[in-house]
Amino acid sequence: MADGGEGTLDVLGGANRTTVVTGPLGDPVQAPWRFSRATAVIEMALASGLTLAGGAERNDALAATTAGTGELIDAALDSGAKRIIVCLGGSATTDGGLGALRAIHAPHRLRGVELLVACDVTTTFVAAAEVFAPQKGASPAQVNMLTGRLERLAQMYQSDYGTDVRTIAGGGAAGGLAGALVALGGRLLPGFELVADELDLYDRVANAELIITGEGFLDEQSFHGKVVGGMQAMAQRAQRPITAIVGDADPDVADRVEHVSLVAAFGRDKAMAETQMCIEQAALQLLRTL
Repeated sequence: MADGGEGTLDVLGGANRTTVVTGPLGDPVQAPWRFSRATAVIEMALASGLTLAGGAERNDALAATTAGTGELIDAALDSGAKRIIVCLGGSATTDGGLGALRAIHAPHRLRGVELLVACDVTTTFVAAAEVFAPQKGASPAQVNMLTGRLERLAQMYQSDYGTDVRTIAGGGAAGGLAGALVALGGRLLPGFELVADELDLYDRVANAELIITGEGFLDEQSFHGKVVGGMQAMAQRAQRPITAIVGDADPDVADRVEHVSLVAAFGRDKAMAETQMCIEQAALQLLRTL
């Protein structure tokens, strides 16, 4: 399972296409994406992600562009997609989605397409600079410059597309890319719910004897739009048992969900060095309790 951010492409079937696109700092990158049954799945981190830029310390917060993500959307349209899912998260950018918008030739083609955007934050468009840009390497002065740029872009989107992106909860996701995609007719959806629908997860949970979920570190954020919290809520509605296998857990939330901590069960060194084996052993032990 995934929550609509990084890793969602793999959960929804994995890449079966690769397109060379403009990376976040202008260099070409090989961006994997998926196209099946007229549905395209695009993970923006694979085209415009902070990792591709070399992390916050190597990123150029002012120049970083979402052009590559727009190029993937354009490629999906060229392939005949009638449904496009864009997974946000892990971006290097605070360009308000302008790079993506400019990279889509003939944006009017999106009118006949269902454009779904996985979004797990409520940050508004202009606030994206203050909230997210420092994590992408922006200095305080650059945050001010980016804020001004987003304000001008919001005015432009209002004028050109009739959409006030400043009022959209979540419009600031991926440095404002979410707002730009809404201006083009996209619909923002909670990432966990979007992925769950794609996987028919509700029916699977209803028929399960035991649900095993997991996360690297269990903390308060795990219960706000993330996989563990979403799976727990779904399991409770279906009245099915659930256990999380986690690397470690914050003591403050340890009693929120039944879980197995790999650090507690195997020791930190072994949990770090032989993670896969520890996960398998923990899962087998859970299955023996059925």
